[in-house]
Amino acid sequence: MRLSAYAKKMGVSYKTAFRWWQAGKLDAYQLDTGTVIVREPAQPQEALGVALYARVSSADQKEDLERQVQRLKEYAASHGYQVKKIANEIASGLNDSRPKLMKILTDASIGIIVIEHRDRLTRFGFNYIEQLLKMQGRKLEVMYPSDTDNNLVDDFVAVITSMAARIYGRRNSKRRAEQVKKCIECAMQEEDASQELNPLEGDELAEQR
Repeated sequence: MRLSAYAKKMGVSYKTAFRWWQAGKLDAYQLDTGTVIVREPAQPQEALGVALYARVSSADQKEDLERQVQRLKEYAASHGYQVKKIANEIASGLNDSRPKLMKILTDASIGIIVIEHRDRLTRFGFNYIEQLLKMQGRKLEVMYPSDTDNNLVDDFVAVITSMAARIYGRRNSKRRAEQVKKCIECAMQEEDASQELNPLEGDELAEQR
């Protein structure tokens, strides 16, 4: 199909679609007349639908959540995916009671679930979910398989809060968790400063780990 028709189908501007083609993100070619033709992607039979899932850990990251969703939309459009569902949630990656995620995972009409990073889906048990979906002829598609974001501290604090609630009671759990968080952030800042002063030493320590 023509690039203009493709852009209309994907719900993006012609300029955006043309930029994707120039960047090599589209399976397309240019005629002698200058017209850009996009090849129709061959959809696997099991991929009945595509869903996008985005997540952040806290309410003050709402803008990050919106940007994450936009990046997922652009990724899906550049791959020629027809997006059936878009779900976004504000919750810890350790929270296993996320209704929007559960709806996507249990929806047999969704063949591909696209996420930006592995930890946007879950902090633990990613491989189990991936294997279960494969058995159903479905799959998880990760935009950046080897990258992580910097929300690990927030999820770690969620674990500490839960443990502190059992030990000290819910009244003091949040305060103690915040104290732990400050200690972690302070240690991370000191480590960053140390690596800036001694970059070679930091690399050696990383190799030893």
